[in-house]
Amino acid sequence: MRTLRLARIAAEAEGLRLRHRAQRLATRMACAIVATGFLLAALMFVHIAVWFWLRLYWDRPYVALIVAGGDVVLAILLGLVAARSSPSRVELEALAVRRRALENAAGTLAFSAIAMQLLRLLTSLVSRRRSRS
Repeated sequence: MRTLRLARIAAEAEGLRLRHRAQRLATRMACAIVATGFLLAALMFVHIAVWFWLRLYWDRPYVALIVAGGDVVLAILLGLVAARSSPSRVELEALAVRRRALENAAGTLAFSAIAMQLLRLLTSLVSRRRSRS
């Protein structure tokens, strides 16, 4: 009975850990997608700036370069946020609970296996004594 309870606790802890990991992954993916969008926009503004510069020969192409620089800065910041995301406290605690529950369940199963072997040994000894008598 205790083994089943420990296995259930381990499964619940694993479920909690996986849900939080999925939420973190979704946040990272959203940030990466937005960062990619800003990077593409920055490249677009760089192209526009080069085009204006070539067309006007040094006549105020810097507005597009400033916007492109801002997009690059935003893309770098969002990329760093996406790359820096680490497991939350809840995920780490759920993982620790799952490990402890599985270790205890394995210990209980090992004890049960040893107890069964001892029971078989005792029954064989008792049956030998009865057969000799």
